[in-house]
Amino acid sequence: MKKTSLLGTVIAMAAVSAFAFSSAGFAQDKKAAKPEAKTAPKPAAKKEPKSDPTEQAVLLGQFGDWGAYTATPGGKKICFALAKPATAVTEPAGRNRDPSYAFVSTRPAEKVKNEVSVIVGYPQKAGVDASAAIGSANYVMYTQNDGAWVKNAAEEAQMVEAMRKGADLVVKSVSGHGTKTTDTYSLKGLAQAIDKVAEECK
Repeated sequence: MKKTSLLGTVIAMAAVSAFAFSSAGFAQDKKAAKPEAKTAPKPAAKKEPKSDPTEQAVLLGQFGDWGAYTATPGGKKICFALAKPATAVTEPAGRNRDPSYAFVSTRPAEKVKNEVSVIVGYPQKAGVDASAAIGSANYVMYTQNDGAWVKNAAEEAQMVEAMRKGADLVVKSVSGHGTKTTDTYSLKGLAQAIDKVAEECK
């Protein structure tokens, strides 16, 4: 799947709404297709308080632990399934960070369907990949700022299928200060949320 980014979309979104997790890029600037070919990360945006990414979106339905949403940043309709972690563990314990989320996003105008991404709530260590596991299936996620995306685009559809059938998604990452984080997301309701997203964003 060609993965174009939503970083620009999120910036536009933030300009007209309170969608405020643009530092990670609710979507990544990925016009150059392969992660290994991407240019250096853009300078981090000025630190602002994080807000709920659903604040200016419309809830299509809540399915178990996942909500299905739609929004129209810049006049372009997007839809996404979103969840918060059921559990979040840091090593060392007690480290502060912003809220974390997992997304499965569809952007018809960009011909992007079921793009998996996460916001981990802190700038991650440069050059260090995050990991995602669903049962025995493991996926590498490349990182930029506080976001992570599936590194091998060819695995994304397989990962979504594993998520539809699995019980939990476990995401591990390392912050720029060396803090290790393990976020565990319940996958209850994900399949229905993705189906609702597909119905709304065709």
